[in-house]
Amino acid sequence: MTLITRRNALKMGLAGGALLAGSSLAMAQLRIVVEGANFQPLPIAIPDFASSDPAFGKEIAEIVRNDLRRSGLFLPLDPASLPVQVGDVNATPDFNTWRTANVDALVMGGVERGGQISSSVRVWDTQQASQVVGSSYNTDPNSSRRVAHIIADAIYAALAGSSGYFDTRVIYVAESGPKANRVRRLAIMDQDGANVQYLTDGQSMALTPRFSPNGDLVTYMNFADGNPQVYLLQLSSGRQQRLANVGAMTFAPRFSPDGGTVAFSVEQSGATNIYVTSVGGGQPTQLTSGAAIDTGPSYSPDGSRIAFESDRGGSPQIYIMSSGGGNAQRISFGQGSYSTPVWSPKGDLIAFTRQSGGQFNIGIMAPDGSGERMLYTSFHAEGPTWAPNGRVIMFFQDPGGNDGPKLMSVDIWGRNLLTIPTESYASDPSWSGLRS
Repeated sequence: MTLITRRNALKMGLAGGALLAGSSLAMAQLRIVVEGANFQPLPIAIPDFASSDPAFGKEIAEIVRNDLRRSGLFLPLDPASLPVQVGDVNATPDFNTWRTANVDALVMGGVERGGQISSSVRVWDTQQASQVVGSSYNTDPNSSRRVAHIIADAIYAALAGSSGYFDTRVIYVAESGPKANRVRRLAIMDQDGANVQYLTDGQSMALTPRFSPNGDLVTYMNFADGNPQVYLLQLSSGRQQRLANVGAMTFAPRFSPDGGTVAFSVEQSGATNIYVTSVGGGQPTQLTSGAAIDTGPSYSPDGSRIAFESDRGGSPQIYIMSSGGGNAQRISFGQGSYSTPVWSPKGDLIAFTRQSGGQFNIGIMAPDGSGERMLYTSFHAEGPTWAPNGRVIMFFQDPGGNDGPKLMSVDIWGRNLLTIPTESYASDPSWSGLRS
């Protein structure tokens, strides 16, 4: 079997059946519909995957179960309670048996590990006795967890009405040591906390990492020169370079949707303004001017607008301007101050941090400022970042005292609050797009 990319694998999974001859593919009516907080997760049965190595088949199935469970949209059933303990991807299920066990959604899979990892999966609607997904996936032998994430994404996409987000990574600031002398270095991991790698050595403080759309470049704040400066880091080579030589301090970087430009803030003579520059270098272009503090730029998905934070009106609020600068309009009008605006990948929402009454809130609003909702409230929580499907937000929360920050996530309905496991204290998360 030839190695296929994740994109092609998902296309096969959604089109269905091309690799499973003779399968019935009348699309079932089995779908998850979420309306606000009034929602019950969909029970789904996932027996262990068939494999010549049973422990490996069990491991892959468990990663799929965990991905779907953490989404909050699915309720994987205890595999020990299922009528069948190990799935048979090549056989049509006995639907009556599964209906009697009150199972509507059923996943059958098989996986083998050799020169590469090969896996096949079928998702069945037992009530309609029809197949929802049928496909095969291959990955290199070092990517066993990835094939599980790809399968979970295909299941999520077929049943939840939007693309999944499990085959993604998160870059963040790993914090260690005493609170008065914390070491802060960049780390990267899978979205579920596995496969942690450290990208910087901690000799200089690193903050606010942000992924590029292609997933290979990262921009962040590096304190190697004393004052913070915006740097670029290429993940594939480890090469680092300073982005621009302008101002005493440059910070709060973020890529444009095409990955060719970085918007960032420059502090000069007490004022902070937003600039943009090409990732290839060149003279930066100034987008805002004046004595205010303008920072935290975030592009709309189509690249036409930038949301940012400014205290030009007296307190930090969220504004939106053209990506070329000018015509800034305030969109936040609630109590307190607003910061860290981040545009959803779908373009329909902006996530932010709001501070009021001694509390921090992670919230969302429409780009015109309407529909503001708080998703999480705490002593200290900030720094939202979006999953690529625009349904889940990750952020960091610091309980205070001698403890340090941790990563958390919540969905856009304010449900399914999770703590993301990390080896150390963690802050400033940035979620990648789907891997290719």
